[in-house]
Amino acid sequence: MKVAFSGLSPLVVEEVVDDGELVRLRARTPDATASGPSCGAETSRVHGYHLRTVADLPLDERRVVVVVRVRRLVCPTRGCRQTFREQLPGVLDRYQRRTSRLARQVGVVVRELAGRAGARVLSALGVVVSRHTALRALLRLPLPARRVPRVLGVDFALRRRRYATVLIDAETRQRVDILPGRLAGSFEAWLRAHPGVEIVCRDGSGAYAEAVRRVLPDAVQVGDRWHVWRVRREALVRREALRIEGGARPPRWAVAAVRWELSAVRPGRRRGGREAALRACPGS
Repeated sequence: MKVAFSGLSPLVVEEVVDDGELVRLRARTPDATASGPSCGAETSRVHGYHLRTVADLPLDERRVVVVVRVRRLVCPTRGCRQTFREQLPGVLDRYQRRTSRLARQVGVVVRELAGRAGARVLSALGVVVSRHTALRALLRLPLPARRVPRVLGVDFALRRRRYATVLIDAETRQRVDILPGRLAGSFEAWLRAHPGVEIVCRDGSGAYAEAVRRVLPDAVQVGDRWHVWRVRREALVRREALRIEGGARPPRWAVAAVRWELSAVRPGRRRGGREAALRACPGS
């Protein structure tokens, strides 16, 4: 029992009842002095008791419920609050229906899977929560403190006709922040609040370039690989298109690239264009 309920060691376990699919523990707080929440004075004078029922980590795929008798103590400081309930940090959190270690396990799952999927995985582990409870547990988790990246990637995103600016750490490929809109104002404010960026990898947006020039005049601005290759491809296609119009005989891969570029903007002619261009390229 000491191994299975080692996380409840600050409590005094008095009884363990096996109810089939449910394991019920009856415990109490130790008879030690406790500090008042306001004045910090030590006291062990008991005013009364009350019961707290919390869920704990499942045992052998069975739910575990802990019924804890908590003391209400009398504050010895004159003028302070009269009574207070003792707290057990790390075991029982204030106003919670789960032990601290169960709350940590729920937080780990919902951080990865969020609502519905997190609730299904927790149910398989023996922890019964709804998707709404999983989402509330996710919203209570503190945001991780991220360092300011040395190489910052900037690009825009569009969802439901709303633009946003996505900031990525180009070295770790982790998302740093999401800013509303794609104008220079919000990006400039973020750069002023987070100094330390040395290289900015961005698309061809002039708004982002202007924001970087205002805040970080010494930072190096580079184009990201996808946009560089896109510009090169478009320039190559335009050049070969002009050669075709002039009567020159271009390579087969250039003809296929031009045809694919034209078919990509015409509905009904997109199917097979990419495959044909790849087959016509040299070395394919």
